[in-house]
Amino acid sequence: MRQTSSRGAMPLSLLALATAAALTACGGGGGGGNGFPFFPIGGNPPTNPPAEGSYKAEIRRTALGVPHIKADNWPGVGYGYGFAQAEDDLCTMADSFLTYRGERSQYLGGDAQLVASSTIARPKNIDSDFFHKQVISADVLAKMIAAQPDNLKQLVEGFAAGYNRYVRDVKASGTAHEACRSEAWVKPITAEDIYRRMYAANLAGGYSNFVANIANAIAPAPAAPTKMAARSGAKKAALQLPAVVNVPELQVGGEEGVGSNMIGFGTAATGDSSPLLFGNPHWYWRGPDRFYQAQLTIPGQLNISGTSFLGIPVILIGFNDNIAWSHTVSTARRFGFYELKLAAGDPTSYMRDGKPVKMQALNITVNVKQADGSVAPVTRTLYKSEYGPMVNLTTFGAPFAWSQTTAFAIRDINGENYRTFKNWLRWNQAKSLDEFIAIQREEAAIPWVNTVAVGRGAAKAWYADIGAIPNVSPTQVASCTTPLGAAAGASLPRVPFFDGSKSECDWQTDADSAQKGAIGAARLPSLLRDDYVENSNDSYWLANPKAPMIGYPAIMGPAGTEAVSFRTRLGNLMAQARIDGADSYAGKAATPETVKQMVLNSRVLTAELFKDQALAMVCATPTINVASDPQGGAAIGRDVDTGPACAVLRAWNNTGTLGARGAHIWDEFWNRASLQSAATLYNVPFSASDPIHTPRDLKAGAASALQQAFGAAVARVEASGFALDAQRGDYLFATRGGQKIPLYGGCHGPGYFTIACSENRLDKGGYTMDGNPNGNSYMQIVRFPEGGVEAHTFLTFSLSDDPASAHNADYTRAYSAGQWLKVPFSEAEIKGDAAYRSAVVSE
Repeated sequence: MRQTSSRGAMPLSLLALATAAALTACGGGGGGGNGFPFFPIGGNPPTNPPAEGSYKAEIRRTALGVPHIKADNWPGVGYGYGFAQAEDDLCTMADSFLTYRGERSQYLGGDAQLVASSTIARPKNIDSDFFHKQVISADVLAKMIAAQPDNLKQLVEGFAAGYNRYVRDVKASGTAHEACRSEAWVKPITAEDIYRRMYAANLAGGYSNFVANIANAIAPAPAAPTKMAARSGAKKAALQLPAVVNVPELQVGGEEGVGSNMIGFGTAATGDSSPLLFGNPHWYWRGPDRFYQAQLTIPGQLNISGTSFLGIPVILIGFNDNIAWSHTVSTARRFGFYELKLAAGDPTSYMRDGKPVKMQALNITVNVKQADGSVAPVTRTLYKSEYGPMVNLTTFGAPFAWSQTTAFAIRDINGENYRTFKNWLRWNQAKSLDEFIAIQREEAAIPWVNTVAVGRGAAKAWYADIGAIPNVSPTQVASCTTPLGAAAGASLPRVPFFDGSKSECDWQTDADSAQKGAIGAARLPSLLRDDYVENSNDSYWLANPKAPMIGYPAIMGPAGTEAVSFRTRLGNLMAQARIDGADSYAGKAATPETVKQMVLNSRVLTAELFKDQALAMVCATPTINVASDPQGGAAIGRDVDTGPACAVLRAWNNTGTLGARGAHIWDEFWNRASLQSAATLYNVPFSASDPIHTPRDLKAGAASALQQAFGAAVARVEASGFALDAQRGDYLFATRGGQKIPLYGGCHGPGYFTIACSENRLDKGGYTMDGNPNGNSYMQIVRFPEGGVEAHTFLTFSLSDDPASAHNADYTRAYSAGQWLKVPFSEAEIKGDAAYRSAVVSE
């Protein structure tokens, strides 16, 4: 083991130097001397440790701890990346590997929920364990690994080794990560753990929304022959469909605030030879899916900066010397259900084209920690069909139960998509926007997000929702949707719910489909514009309202309908105003400086549109008697004085900036006012010919409901203990080291473009971002001046999950102050950074 450092102390160098003698005595830290052996691909301990020098990386850190990892080869850069991620976020990563292996119950108990929210939300540990063992079964894992190119396999191998190296170091003599380093579940991983984690990331648009449903899909016992005979001779009762199917609106992660904004400006907007990209995922601030910022360099082969989820060795959003891209969650459905007609007398066989097909049984055992500390096995037999895993849909209503005659399977197009990380790794190395586009069309692998990209020398910005999407025709929707599927349709719009007994209902394959059952890239939406393209989680339709896109498969999302959020409207208004010079910033060009300001200005579109009208309706009444809260129905039963709140809102500047006074009153009011239907609330209805400016104007007839909403909002604010004129940063904050860091922005509903969305109620301690919040996460503004790359970034929640780390709060404080990081990219910029320090790790 060799390690050098320069210009400043670095936690990894201090830690590793302290243990150098012990590790060297154990054969260079390669195997077993500390009781934490390195397991290569395949998961089996090696007979001998890897040869000395088989992994080597230089980890350079610059301002705010951003790592720039440099190595001579793919295993080396993976090794450095795995080490760096673990050094900053060991506790979160180790906890997540339990999730993907299906071992949470063994260490943490079956009934406990996951520690933090993610794309699987927060299910019980035991449901999470059975789910992951079911959907990432051995055969699936083998297919995932076999499909990867050699450089990606080497990257994964090195990443696992780098993670394991840090685990050995910290357990031997480390002081970091006090919360978890001594726990038994913090242990070495195999390359298979990384592949499980990568595969799980594919599923956010499908299987991950049905964790408990899949984990508890238990087949009924076959009915006794006498009962079956009686049943067959009995007259069938008419199917009683539920009036309302109990299905929540599905979106990735299931949380308000999980989404994103992105704008690509072409050269007609920037006014020079370089386009400009703004990317801003609204994502998890905690947990396994939080972002990690880094730069990965192999001279002559790879030079990519950006972000990935913890545990993933490929940059998912970022930039290299020639291209920059970002993502937002897509409206396209990525999954569907199949209703199976079961074979007589066998509830685990289904009929297909008149012939019985036996389901695949998986006997899965999960070890569960008991109250006394012992561990007991729990076994379930779960089943897979040719479509995918069986799913328990009884929460939809009684007719959806797995019975003697009917069962349900779920198919996730990304469960069969093993190309995603190959696509991203090819993008990491792309040399032009044309190459980037060609890769996206060829792989058609992006799992559940839209893409916006710009490139050096390219005048136009690119938008696309080209990825893995189920291929179902209108004819199939009409002929294959079952009565139960039709009943579920109101709650699951555009989700195919087909008859699994007929092969004619199989998802179709186009001539250019990248996988069976997926839409070919030629039929998926894309747009190149030299002014701008934008997406804020609505469909492809309004990537640029001057060129609305229509005519794409219905499963892609709504087009020409009122399903346009205030955030989408505001994003387009901001972009167009910048190009027209109609905003408050100098000139007309979209420059880094103007974009940095406009995306953090925390405008609230509903306030800009409706505040004056609303106040005219509600403030004319000095007191409002509020019986109950329109949001949740809690009893209030008192008169509410409107005068003070009205005075605050009249003076409010309609933003959620740190010093804005009154934004919380508006948030609470609009969250209640918007519970009314659009037809009740708006005087000018939505118009497909003017989607960015409609609906607008409040109806006079809505005054009574608005008064109740306002009275309840004021009551909520008064109950919170925060003053009516409190500054935004007083009640919207993140806590680090016992100190509150004031924040700005707000949630999607009231029309904030700058997102900081707390799960916490105002009257339960304020809008704290300390639990499971979502919001601005990894933000980047990138352009390509001649001879270089200019990039400005934020990682809003900071790099490290360790409260003792110097990088647990520094980036968050910079974000609070609006101080973008001009992130170094070239070798000269990296080495010239005032905070530069370097260490070499090897084994």
